[in-house]
Amino acid sequence: MTNRLVNYLRAQRKRVGLSQREVAFLLGYASEDAISQHEIFRSVPPLIMAFGYQAIFEVPISELFAGLREAVENSIENQITEFENNLLSRIAKTKTKPSAADLQKLKWLKTRRAGLRN
Repeated sequence: MTNRLVNYLRAQRKRVGLSQREVAFLLGYASEDAISQHEIFRSVPPLIMAFGYQAIFEVPISELFAGLREAVENSIENQITEFENNLLSRIAKTKTKPSAADLQKLKWLKTRRAGLRN
């Protein structure tokens, strides 16, 4: 895992030469307090505000919030591994043919795993 910042909002704001107050105005806020909280990683903006940052800086949300994205992806990968182990264990315990729903889940897991290798 790389050591990415939670977000790159401050860097992008500085790149385009805007103040926190100006960004707040563009997002429709009366105060720059929320912008400050996001820049210092004290809070995560609501999705609609994240799209606003994307529109202002013309940088995809996934790049603006690279560290946060990476942390979420890692957490999801861990949860998927646990989900797969639980599914396989449950299927093995039933000693019957897996249900159509279970087969669909296994197919999704296999396809997903193959896609991650590419």
